[in-house]
Amino acid sequence: MEVRELTQALKSEATRLGFCFAGACPAVQPPGFDRLRDWLQAGYAGQMHYLTNRLEAYEHPHHVLEDAKSLLVLAADYRSVAPQDPAPDRGRIARYAWGLDYHDVLWQRLNSLADFHRRLTPNANVRGVVDTAPLMEREFAVLAGLGWIGKNTLLLTREHGSWLFLAVLLTTETLAYDTPFAANHCGTCRACLDACPTGALVQPYVLDARRCISYLTIELRDMPPDELRDASGEWLFGCDICQDVCPWNQDRNLAPFTPDPVPEFAPLTEETSLDLPHLFQLDDEHFRTRFRKTPLWRAKRRGLLRNAALTLGTRCPPNAAQALSLGLNDKEPLVRAASAWALGQLATPESRTHLQQHLSTEQDPTVRQEIRNHL
Repeated sequence: MEVRELTQALKSEATRLGFCFAGACPAVQPPGFDRLRDWLQAGYAGQMHYLTNRLEAYEHPHHVLEDAKSLLVLAADYRSVAPQDPAPDRGRIARYAWGLDYHDVLWQRLNSLADFHRRLTPNANVRGVVDTAPLMEREFAVLAGLGWIGKNTLLLTREHGSWLFLAVLLTTETLAYDTPFAANHCGTCRACLDACPTGALVQPYVLDARRCISYLTIELRDMPPDELRDASGEWLFGCDICQDVCPWNQDRNLAPFTPDPVPEFAPLTEETSLDLPHLFQLDDEHFRTRFRKTPLWRAKRRGLLRNAALTLGTRCPPNAAQALSLGLNDKEPLVRAASAWALGQLATPESRTHLQQHLSTEQDPTVRQEIRNHL
């Protein structure tokens, strides 16, 4: 097919499949690759060692699809309903994790688009990726004309703000490339930097992931540093603060709620938060049944219960001690350590009794030390 005809056909099919943006750019070294290397060398990735291990693969899309010539960068709007303010015994969840796992949803669309591409050009090699391949999607989204990278390091667009999932279709075919997005509409605004409760945005466009609430509640596999244990506040999984305060997301004329939200991205229940005490009653099987096909699965049971304990210890609802006593007897040392910290924060006779009684039977040295810290 003629280049422009092929490109337009792919974009039209992407729209039909539910993507709100589709832009084309050449397969080149992303402009931000050197910044990525500097960011990793500064240690900002924390325990996300997979980024360092695959650094060289990020240098060019050829490492994702051999002989790739073009990228069709796609975006899907996941904004649906307004979040609810959680009760003290509930934990807030980031918007992107309200529904089904976006990887599965976008993969279905990408596979359909890739099959459509192959029918048009049978000799083409095509690969669709979401965010698991070594590809700097946000950099290529700018090259494809979708928007600009904001001071909170997320892609921003005039039409949809930053409430977007990104996906990329790589192809060995040449496409008609869009004009890169040259403007930056953040201006002098510092809303995201000033609102971050942990100071994770160390300067505009630079995120220290080790201090980010999303990292602390999802990627970190251990207990957070002492000074950050109560930093997550009401956030059980992920964080939307730097997006919630962004003017490009707040102005309903610029980033309206999606009129016809994708059902898979809407809350699985009517709630946009989770009952924290109830989580401590879930064994492995029940946890898997409830969360296996959602983004919350990434934290695993031990990570989510750690988060639940820290949130209860930070917010101190009246029914926290009973739930934390269950956590103090959990099979996972990480959950027991977090529950011990949280019971220490409650600082009530009941919480102290739970700690004293458990100390005599606890075998893990880290948990024992955590208990002693609060006795």
